[in-house]
Amino acid sequence: MQPATRNYVLLFCGAFLFHLAGTWLLPLVDRDEPRFAEASREMIERGDYIVPYFNNRYRFDKPPLTYWAQVASYRLFGENPFAARFPTAFAAALVAVVTFAWGRRLNLERAGWWAAIFFTLCLQSFMHGKAAVADMWLVLFVTLAHWAGYEILRDRHGGSWRSAALRPQDTRGWWWLFYLALALGFLAKGPIAWVPLGTVALFRAARPVPDFARRFLFVRGMILVLFLVGLWGVPALIRTHGEFFAIGIGRHVVGRSFGDMQGHGSKSLLIALGSLPFYFVTVFLSFAPWSVKLPWLVRRLWRKRDALDLYLILGTGLVFVIFSLVRTKLPHYTLPVFPLLSLLLARQWLAAGVTIQRLRRWTIPTAAAWLAVALIVFPLLAPYSLAAALFKKSEPYLQPEMDFGSYDFQEPSIVWVFRSRVRGWSFRNQRNGHETGTLQPDQVHDFLASKGPHFVILPSNVADRLYPTLPSGYRKFTIHGIDFAAGEWIDLTLILKNT
Repeated sequence: MQPATRNYVLLFCGAFLFHLAGTWLLPLVDRDEPRFAEASREMIERGDYIVPYFNNRYRFDKPPLTYWAQVASYRLFGENPFAARFPTAFAAALVAVVTFAWGRRLNLERAGWWAAIFFTLCLQSFMHGKAAVADMWLVLFVTLAHWAGYEILRDRHGGSWRSAALRPQDTRGWWWLFYLALALGFLAKGPIAWVPLGTVALFRAARPVPDFARRFLFVRGMILVLFLVGLWGVPALIRTHGEFFAIGIGRHVVGRSFGDMQGHGSKSLLIALGSLPFYFVTVFLSFAPWSVKLPWLVRRLWRKRDALDLYLILGTGLVFVIFSLVRTKLPHYTLPVFPLLSLLLARQWLAAGVTIQRLRRWTIPTAAAWLAVALIVFPLLAPYSLAAALFKKSEPYLQPEMDFGSYDFQEPSIVWVFRSRVRGWSFRNQRNGHETGTLQPDQVHDFLASKGPHFVILPSNVADRLYPTLPSGYRKFTIHGIDFAAGEWIDLTLILKNT
């Protein structure tokens, strides 16, 4: 095997196994993992790969690429947490390879190698490289688009950029990659994937580039992007009568920008203004342990920077500014530019004379610590997963035709976990054609007493109040565990009727 090929294989396999470690040991947590995993399962059940559903209702939150990847994984490994997370680990490993390839293309092979390691081992990548969500696919395509945009521009400048005159055929492949990555990024997580367009525009404003419009052919390129997105988007819009756009873009993009969403963000303008520095503070946790070098990096770049540095700075800064202005804030929103930040840090750190031995003293303990979390801490937490623990206790008594409901515990993990055994749906209240919430305490008796087998999940104190003595044919299962989404310990009870 050639040395270059060997390095790519070693990097991909190492990153892939690192991200896979422990994915089978912890049930799906948070709110988004079960939603993605269950929507992918329902795609298979329906044979419908255009419009996602969750709990037998439209799910407009995200485009379909992540669901498609999970469906393929289910075909190989079955419907389980490992299979749901497998595509994410694969995408995260590809990000590491792309980062290395970008550095190698610039004759910065060592910087590319260490940038890939920095990205792989930072805290946010450790967390989202194992999560059954869309973020790593977005990171992959945003990184590819940034790289391709850089290649289209880079003949204009000296230093590590080639000095030969640009010819149209030199960048034809990069042009296709740029717009294909924008299209696939949109299919992963929506319009935020188009941020590389802003990066190249900002770079053009900072450093004049001759024939800028001819290089990118923006109109032609965006027609290509819209055509590729439309192959899925037009059928989805037709079948949902435009709701996919109205809710997916209107509520989940525009609404997230100007208001709170699912408990994140604030409706207060004063609080929103006060949270503007949010990402410039949380990056020190998200990018840990490498974030301790960020103040040093800023000082170094303030004194001297070349065109490559500027490009990476503009791409990183643009995302930080965009999400600082968006009211709904979560630390992982800036993850798409961590490969750029990693390449920027690795290049400057190596140029400053850091030794390989010192870098190893950073990376080996960091990798060991994250692996210990994945292989030791995850199994310790798993028994306290509420939905999984209730399922384990009640599984022998579950029947395929069961419907179920819950009160005061609305986590999507209930649907994901229990629908591996039952084929009913979680009850949702309806009023004037709109959902108004889950079961209410005064509905529990009638719900369980209705024809056929049912079960409900309730806070234990409510269950004890409603059923101080269980009727004949009823069973009760109680657990104490962690609500991972809310970050609190609670007691839950499942009451089941089998007839």
